[in-house]
Amino acid sequence: MTQHTHTARRDYSTNSVLLLHLAVMLFGFSAVLGQFVDAPAVVIAGGRVIWSSVALLAFSLVKRSRLKLNGKKDYAVALVAGVVLAVHWTTFFQAIQSSSVAIGTITFSAFPLFLTFLEPLVFHEALRPRNVVTALLMLLGVGITAPSFSLENQVTGGILWGLVSALAYAVLSLANRYLSGRYEARTVCLYEQGTAAVVLLPALIFSRVTWTFQNFAGIAAIGLVCTAIAHSLYVAAQRHVKAQTAGIISGMETVYSILFALLFLGEIPGSRELIGGAVILGVAVFSSCIPSSSSQI
Repeated sequence: MTQHTHTARRDYSTNSVLLLHLAVMLFGFSAVLGQFVDAPAVVIAGGRVIWSSVALLAFSLVKRSRLKLNGKKDYAVALVAGVVLAVHWTTFFQAIQSSSVAIGTITFSAFPLFLTFLEPLVFHEALRPRNVVTALLMLLGVGITAPSFSLENQVTGGILWGLVSALAYAVLSLANRYLSGRYEARTVCLYEQGTAAVVLLPALIFSRVTWTFQNFAGIAAIGLVCTAIAHSLYVAAQRHVKAQTAGIISGMETVYSILFALLFLGEIPGSRELIGGAVILGVAVFSSCIPSSSSQI
């Protein structure tokens, strides 16, 4: 009986790791799909959250999930997080359109740089020297990636957009840390993505976009497959793996994005991108492997 239980747990863990990789692959593929859509970044981001929030709402109603929050503070945090999410995805696609998939995803992956200083400030925790060193190394990785610090350089512009996206994601992570201890992940995502959809809806209405089949299908795929389905897989898989393992696999999103960009777009990352990305990802994986001295949500 005991051996059977251990075997079952091992099978669950293996399947969950595979599901995590699949979810992260889908997250990473959204950056490539965005390059096939001939529309402004704000339109792609708006279409993404509209499709994903509708899918999440339908799924929540089928599952009869509890959608009511506990108080005004929680509603306020969820709504602000939704606005920040709108900023995050808009600037993420803008970074990719301004430069390349590699630049956009590499700079976004530096979001722990901002978390290092924001998290202790928001949750009144001590600023650990190790985390400061980690943040400085990530900043070094971003600096290596930049070919120059001229705003006229297209790649530098992409890096700046990517850093804004990373900052927004760091703020979003803090809101999720607060909300995740109180509600199901699906409920939190529904509020955030629904709010982002409302915020970005005017962009879809007033932007001049030619709604070809390719544009419509591309945005729908990003919203349904690369967001709603990918998120559901990710949340389901997290139940049977350690948070540390999930964090390390999440760091593979940049790698998958660059590989997909190479296969489908013919984008070959340069030496600066490879070295800078290796520094950022290496630091992220290394820091994930070292247990923190205090537990955090």
